[in-house]
Amino acid sequence: MLGSVLALQRDEHMRMTAVVARLQPAARALLDVVAIAAALAFLVLVIEPAFEFAADEVYVTTPALGIVNSWRAAALPVGLGLMLVVAALKLATVGDLRRIATAVAVVVAIMAVFWLLGPVLKPLGKLNLLIFFVGLVGAMVFAAVPIAFAFGLATFGYLALTTTTPEVVLIGRMDEGMSHLILLSVPLFVFLGLLIEMTGMARAMVAFLASLLGHVRGGLHYVLVGAMYLVSGISGSKAADMAAVAPVLFPEMQKRGAKPGDLVALLSATGAQTETIPPSLVLITIGSVTGVSISALFTGGLLPGVVLAVLLCLMVWWRYRNEDLSHVRRATGREIGKALVVAIPALALPFVIRAAVVEGVATATEVSTIGIVYSVLAGLLIYRQFPPKRLYPMLIETAALSGAILLIIGAATGMAWALTQSGFSAALAKVMMQVPGGAPTFLAVTIVAFVILGSVLEGIPAIVLFGPLLFPIARQIGVHDVHYAMVVILAMGIGLFAPPFGVGYYAACAISRIHPDEGMKPIVGYMVMLLIGTIVIAAVPWLSIGFL
Repeated sequence: MLGSVLALQRDEHMRMTAVVARLQPAARALLDVVAIAAALAFLVLVIEPAFEFAADEVYVTTPALGIVNSWRAAALPVGLGLMLVVAALKLATVGDLRRIATAVAVVVAIMAVFWLLGPVLKPLGKLNLLIFFVGLVGAMVFAAVPIAFAFGLATFGYLALTTTTPEVVLIGRMDEGMSHLILLSVPLFVFLGLLIEMTGMARAMVAFLASLLGHVRGGLHYVLVGAMYLVSGISGSKAADMAAVAPVLFPEMQKRGAKPGDLVALLSATGAQTETIPPSLVLITIGSVTGVSISALFTGGLLPGVVLAVLLCLMVWWRYRNEDLSHVRRATGREIGKALVVAIPALALPFVIRAAVVEGVATATEVSTIGIVYSVLAGLLIYRQFPPKRLYPMLIETAALSGAILLIIGAATGMAWALTQSGFSAALAKVMMQVPGGAPTFLAVTIVAFVILGSVLEGIPAIVLFGPLLFPIARQIGVHDVHYAMVVILAMGIGLFAPPFGVGYYAACAISRIHPDEGMKPIVGYMVMLLIGTIVIAAVPWLSIGFL
């Protein structure tokens, strides 16, 4: 919760800005203030139920420590209260008084209209699901309201205006969603991703791959694909992956004549390609919300990543088959050997992490701690690259990103619960079961749905919201849990990294310092290859479950 406060202070809560970015500066500035006002409205509405929830937990005693559970549950009212203060301060300083007054008036007016329509909404039954969870959520997401607050506001409004459920239940569902033990690995893996960049481990891996393939046509593009595959296995965070690889490779690739647009396009495509590489945060999240074995997901995610990597490399070969390499010097065997020796400690880490989880030596949470200790020791003793002054900013960044992710998971858990209680999940299951064509049609619909959801809701919210609804249906029609998870994750990754809406694409542009417009055309070919790969993986279950 403290991380969520930091994320709000630093404007790092996930939100979709693709539509707002196309508006005139005045309209964009107004909607930015409206987004803060909407977040503030949610915090004002839930602060009292949060205190009530924490007070009710006084009757529960924790089994291990023997203390009342209010100590733990107090995180919610304290965190939400601090966010309320931060949001109020941001609103007071974000623009001129007229803009602030307009934004507050817009939010208050919308809330007042819904409150007045309460008696009319109640008899509408399931139609309210469309009004709140499609219309209202969609409007807020496209208006760039942070996703966690958009989910929270819609769920609060639905429960308060159309049901007799007490609002404190929403806080209870949020608490349950954020308290899953496996989610402890989220901040640990985020911190691990930042550590491998700081200690020089990522640079060592990339340097070795470059010495092997740097003299081949399109060689450094192959290195980018391979480096993202390896680094994804360590950090678990897409932003950390791209930040570790791009600054090392891009300058040399541009010297060789690679166009900036093609670089950011391939970086985005590899971001989508490596979503299934363990220990991906998406794998951990999908395991925590659906009950699928994390170990099985870690094992099943490796081969789909290879299939997509091969297809991306085919596109690289086609585009760079006529590249002029007359000015490029081939690395000698001695140079390759030296680079390998330097890279061995870094190359070993992904295999240590995967082996520990797959063999049952450690859980996903424990192995992230092992990775951190390993990286610290490697940085201090082997790479001699461990500036202590960078630790504090890294910890702040870890807390903020983790808080942003976990608040979304909490809000989406509350929203998913409301959908389930309404009977939506049963109705969805019935419709999906009646889709003609059985499992193949179901998988095709899943791919289309998650490409769209991945671009609009980002990855983790989409999975938290729809995973618990769709996985039981997949199971009923005979689709293996791990196979279905791979199809869902890859489809979602395509949506997440495909412009114009994909947030991951804009993250890649920010890390690369390349304007988004430059990558729009080159990325089409890579996205087509990713879509082909996802269809192949959906059609051949063995690629996901062959090694289980």
